[in-house]
Amino acid sequence: MSSSLQEANPNILMQTLPKPMRWALLFILVFAMLTAVSLIGGGFKTATQEHANQLFDFASNPFLGLIIGMVATALIQSSSTVSSVIVAMVAGGLPIEIAIPMMMGANIGTSITNTIVSLGHIGNKEEFQRAFNAATIHDFFNIFAVLIFLPLEMTFGMLESLSAMLVAIFSTGATAGVDGFNPIKAVTGPIIGLITYVTTQLPTIYDGIARILIGLALIVLSITWMGKIMKSLMVGRAREILQNSLGRGAVSGITSGTFVTVLVQSSSTTTSLMVPLVGNGIVTARAIYPFTLGANIGTCITALIAALSITGPNAGLALQIAFVHFCYNVLAVLVIYGLAFIREWPPNLSYQLSLKVAEQKAYGLAYIVGVFFVVPLAAVIFLA
Repeated sequence: MSSSLQEANPNILMQTLPKPMRWALLFILVFAMLTAVSLIGGGFKTATQEHANQLFDFASNPFLGLIIGMVATALIQSSSTVSSVIVAMVAGGLPIEIAIPMMMGANIGTSITNTIVSLGHIGNKEEFQRAFNAATIHDFFNIFAVLIFLPLEMTFGMLESLSAMLVAIFSTGATAGVDGFNPIKAVTGPIIGLITYVTTQLPTIYDGIARILIGLALIVLSITWMGKIMKSLMVGRAREILQNSLGRGAVSGITSGTFVTVLVQSSSTTTSLMVPLVGNGIVTARAIYPFTLGANIGTCITALIAALSITGPNAGLALQIAFVHFCYNVLAVLVIYGLAFIREWPPNLSYQLSLKVAEQKAYGLAYIVGVFFVVPLAAVIFLA
């Protein structure tokens, strides 16, 4: 257990700050994230001059959209950041048909973090096999989800239709963000207005690019530090929930994984908490499988919060892509875990892979580089 506690320890700086100060800083960071989303959306719209469709013609192939989301998340190691940026880009004019595969790709890309964490056990063959098994369950689940739902989306537009229905239900009020009073806009408006006033001194396209860059910097910093603060405040509670949920059935595991991820604002953190527990033989990879699925659902909260900051004519589309993320992850759990003949595929495949990687450790590095970078980039070259 001691090594798992070490893996979960947050930044030392966070531990030294008094708890009230950490909560205050957390609220400031949430404000910064909401401001960043609005800046990116407005900047994207200004820079593209309402021609986002033409700008993203190269990604009209859904497989390219999938790869863009996957590689971006693997590089940043935060699906929360990428999904929030996608929400902002939709608000700025990115077609939702392109954004949906990007969201799916972000789910695969975020799996890289816990796979890298498993390399911490590489010195012990048995520990490494168990840890790599636990880490790659998430990978295989997300890959199967894409294999099932991307063709369905391309053929029937299922997620687009379902999310549009949810927007129609929930947009009867401030979430519409067009005619009614939007409290988030009221709070973030002054700072956005100040930044916009400064950037509008630049030529139009540079004005938009400047706002996008400022927004990207803000969103990466805010979500990164939100994760550190939430871990320092909640990781003990999160670990307790994890331990109490193990062995209590699938519903308990999925619910707990969702709740813990909402608490720590990072599915990567949630899944990475479990890898050392399995590596050290405290629990089995099979036992943490439902908890991993809950982490996929819990991470959707960031995109939903980001969507609430959007105002204007594309506010409904921004909320829609956030609902796409939520519907996709919930349906993936219902289908893959709900159907008995598919349920065991992710843990069985990850177990077989872990046995080979434990024997030839170089396969582990080859797997990470190949799955998350080489294959996607080769596909981009082939499809472009």
